[in-house]
Amino acid sequence: MLICIPLVRHRWIGFVAAGAMLLCLTQCTTPAPDQTTDTAKPRILISTDIGGTDPDDFQSMIHFLMYADRFQTEGLLSSPYGPGRKEAILAMIDLYAQDLPRLQAHADGFPAPDSLRSVTKQGAVDAAPYPGWSVPTEGSEWIVRCARKTSDQPLWVLVWGGLEDLAQAVHDAPDIKEHIRVYWIGGPNKKWSVNSYAYLAEHHPDLWFIEANATYRGWFMDEGAPTELSNDGYYDHAIRARGHLGRNFKQHYGGSVKMGDTPSLAYVMHGDPHDPTGESWGGSFTPITHSARRIFDRPSTERDTVPVYATLEWRFPGPDLPVPPDSACFTLEVNQQTWPGYALGGGQYAVRYSSKQEETSTYRISSNLPGFPTQTGAYVSQNPWPGAVHAQDYPLGNQWYSDRTEPEAFMAKQQGARTVAQWRTEFLEDWATRWQWLADAPEE
Repeated sequence: MLICIPLVRHRWIGFVAAGAMLLCLTQCTTPAPDQTTDTAKPRILISTDIGGTDPDDFQSMIHFLMYADRFQTEGLLSSPYGPGRKEAILAMIDLYAQDLPRLQAHADGFPAPDSLRSVTKQGAVDAAPYPGWSVPTEGSEWIVRCARKTSDQPLWVLVWGGLEDLAQAVHDAPDIKEHIRVYWIGGPNKKWSVNSYAYLAEHHPDLWFIEANATYRGWFMDEGAPTELSNDGYYDHAIRARGHLGRNFKQHYGGSVKMGDTPSLAYVMHGDPHDPTGESWGGSFTPITHSARRIFDRPSTERDTVPVYATLEWRFPGPDLPVPPDSACFTLEVNQQTWPGYALGGGQYAVRYSSKQEETSTYRISSNLPGFPTQTGAYVSQNPWPGAVHAQDYPLGNQWYSDRTEPEAFMAKQQGARTVAQWRTEFLEDWATRWQWLADAPEE
């Protein structure tokens, strides 16, 4: 009897100058870029893994709700890793509803809670198989519906987790590509949705796509921040005892600021979002012409050095068995986490992985299939991304952007992070003003 392995995913988050452009660094005196001059509010759709295995999406959802007057919110999709479902989004909207009178006392345009509930949809709950897409979900179909609306504005698809729903939507309706702009928080999310990423990079390189693998980390890298603006100090300074949303914030990381997905929202709040190379609260990016990929038809070793965030793929022969298509029939174990591998047919097997940071790691490939060849190996991943051009890379179009490579844009080993961190005082003080709204009684 042929048995395929059930998989349980464990997730933890653990240099060329661009022309004459000068990056503003921590001591920059240039004022923060103002909100986009477009009279219409940006159209946004958020895909989040809230309620899954990383609590920071709750913090980002609180931030979004407190600025919801600034956007036309067309979708809130639950695309979790782990137990999260759309009910986690709905629970946050319930808290927002209780705080709404105080928010409305200070600004017009906050959406009604029922309007947000009506656009909350369930997305994919499983990782895509090897092809990178599977079957439509309520979430993927909602992306298509929103993208096809008649509008003078693009739909900003802000992806806080995996790419499964986006990849499914683009696969099912490639015509939507000209109507969407994607800002994806990659890095750790890339390894969990590596098959969907590979599908998009290989088959839809003409997407307008910001791939933030490390830039987003500048939101919570608080080197040199005063106590009141530090990750651990900001709660007492700005949030404590302020509204139902403020009390909920304390439940996630003990109130310490992480919010690694928030830069995607901040990107369309301040600056010109149509110019990724410019300055914004969500970072500054550079065009990339290729996405690093390495294919191994043998066990890799520590002599195999790859760019960080590269798509790594191991292909090898095994028993020619009638394995059901798209079933996970072996595992790749790296850093005490496991990823599914697939039979390609004809006795050929493959598995993909992407490292979230510079590392030297070992791996083990194994299966309960009879005659399957267990193997071990290693690899080394290094900055910068995407590295020098390699024959196996995915070639990209002229609208794919990623983390800046200039040394001065790095914070420690985090590429591009300083392009977000440089605005830390501005965006946290701006948010503190809104937290104060929740401390005030609503006007009668």
